[in-house]
Amino acid sequence: MSAETSVPAADLKTLVEEYERELIQAALLEVHGHQRRAAQLLGLLPTTLCEKMKRLGLRERPRVS
Repeated sequence: MSAETSVPAADLKTLVEEYERELIQAALLEVHGHQRRAAQLLGLLPTTLCEKMKRLGLRERPRVS
């Protein structure tokens, strides 16, 4: 690594989480909150999307009773 190379202030894990959060939010917006379609758009299984949303502190859409 050269002396001119700068290291980001945030660590890699934080940057990846922020990017995942942005991608998931954009996908959910694109499909009007439909998680199954958002997962498909992102190339994820719906369960994987759900797990990522929980880990990233993203709320699931409210369930209609």
